[in-house]
Amino acid sequence: MAKAAKTPVKKEGAEVAPKWPSPWGGFDALRDEMDRMFDDFSRGVMRMPRWRRMAGAATVPPVDIVEKDKAFEVSVELPGMSESDIDVKVTDNRLTVTGEKKEEREETDKGYHLSERRYGSFMRSFSLPPGVDANKVDANFKNGVLRVTLPKGAEATKPEKKIAIKKA
Repeated sequence: MAKAAKTPVKKEGAEVAPKWPSPWGGFDALRDEMDRMFDDFSRGVMRMPRWRRMAGAATVPPVDIVEKDKAFEVSVELPGMSESDIDVKVTDNRLTVTGEKKEEREETDKGYHLSERRYGSFMRSFSLPPGVDANKVDANFKNGVLRVTLPKGAEATKPEKKIAIKKA
């Protein structure tokens, strides 16, 4: 790293303070590179048609997992789907939820004909937490939300035991 001059430098008749190297110089360069990367990414994504950008988001439904006293509850948002479109399996200590959505729409009116088809499938898979009784897993579907209840076995629902710490 070159040392900056410690004496003021004169430019066009005016006195200018010496320019010291910035301790953040490396971070500034990193930030500039990250900005360029995000700009390039944004330009690439925005060139895609809107339906294509949206399609990727629709293939992975949002999931919430909540631990309750006697069970874990998995909620999967699946708007526009029915029970017959969804498959729930427990295999080798894994919960797997799969589904396929097929939607076709045709509309004909004065001077135009509209035909839309949307297809998409998804798969979400989760390791079962220790202590879940896989034989008692239950699922229900209502208003576009799949709720899978993973009941805890007897060992998992035992109250916690506080361990006393002894002086050595």
